[in-house]
Amino acid sequence: MPISRRSLLGAAGASAALAPVTAQAQAKAQTKAKAAAPASSDKVGFAVVGLGKLSLGQIIPGLKVARNARLAAVVSGHPDKARRVAAENGLPADAVYGYDDYDRIAKDPRIQVVYIVLPNSMHADHTIRAFKAGKHVLCEKPMATTIADAEAMIAAAKASDRQLMIAYRCHYEPQNLGVMRRLRAGTLGKPRLVNTTMGRQADPADPSDAWRLDGPMSGGGALADMGVYGVNAARYLLNEEPVAVRAWGHTDPADPRFRTTPDLIDWQFRFPSGALANGSTSFNYAPTMAFEVICEKGRLIADPGAFYGGNRLTVVQGGQAQPPTSPPENDQFAREMDWMADVVRGKAPMVSTGEEGLQDMRLMKAILDSLAQDGATVKTDWGYRRAVDPAVVVDVA
Repeated sequence: MPISRRSLLGAAGASAALAPVTAQAQAKAQTKAKAAAPASSDKVGFAVVGLGKLSLGQIIPGLKVARNARLAAVVSGHPDKARRVAAENGLPADAVYGYDDYDRIAKDPRIQVVYIVLPNSMHADHTIRAFKAGKHVLCEKPMATTIADAEAMIAAAKASDRQLMIAYRCHYEPQNLGVMRRLRAGTLGKPRLVNTTMGRQADPADPSDAWRLDGPMSGGGALADMGVYGVNAARYLLNEEPVAVRAWGHTDPADPRFRTTPDLIDWQFRFPSGALANGSTSFNYAPTMAFEVICEKGRLIADPGAFYGGNRLTVVQGGQAQPPTSPPENDQFAREMDWMADVVRGKAPMVSTGEEGLQDMRLMKAILDSLAQDGATVKTDWGYRRAVDPAVVVDVA
């Protein structure tokens, strides 16, 4: 199966290890969406900032099948590319922006939401500028490279009275939602242990990997790019927050990929309920995005659990593994952007808040702090509690 993350990123490595949506699946979703979609003028307009692999391979195609969201503008540092993408998607010439004239979006009523799809170090600046322009923001994860930047983004959202959503698409993905609901129902007993493995091989010859291997640009290498999935998954699966973390790792000093970022990191969260979560990430192991939840009476194994498509769930109960099941075909980015559109229109609660992104930023820093102290325990009970449980409010259909 091809692997990709944040774009069509494969085992050779771009952003993360996720399987891209097939052309056939996209075509089916587009046909279904057209039948139920409102007129284009009634949809919420999105400006996509950054035209890399994720935008071209997933986000812009997702906007074509979204029920309530549409592509309204593109923003890029490459004018020729931006004009070509705009023309291919039926946008007029004045819907093309560069980073230098980005602030002009304030005068463009076609744009209600700005989707930030840039290297992590650029998230805060372009998010804050979008808020100053009076727009809502959907920002890729991790939301920033520092806690201070994440806090500034949240403050800017509040000051502008606009919405900030972090792109945790697994909060809206049917298989992940189904696992959350099964765990909340307690049919397998109390969850005791969560295991997450999120990683792949990174290729510095790929420009989209080069910045992810750059510490200042990525904010943490594999941990920021892939590990954030495991950090967030442990929290939404258990629906509680860790109170302590310990972490260990190994980085080969002879590997030129890891001059400014760590490689293999393994951590353990301890939760108030007594549950534990083991997580690992690496830019130097076989592609994987899987999780397992071991309960008192059975196990839930999602392998893969966070690809763009092709996810599978195996339930083990009474010592017997049931046949693996897969969620219905869906465009995960369309689901995520439709949710943001409904938030903007006042039809849905905000689920993936800026505070949710900030919590992961703090936890990733705690992991790195423990790593630097050879596994010393770092307390993480900062009082954060998720405002909205995805399992309760997000419809799988």
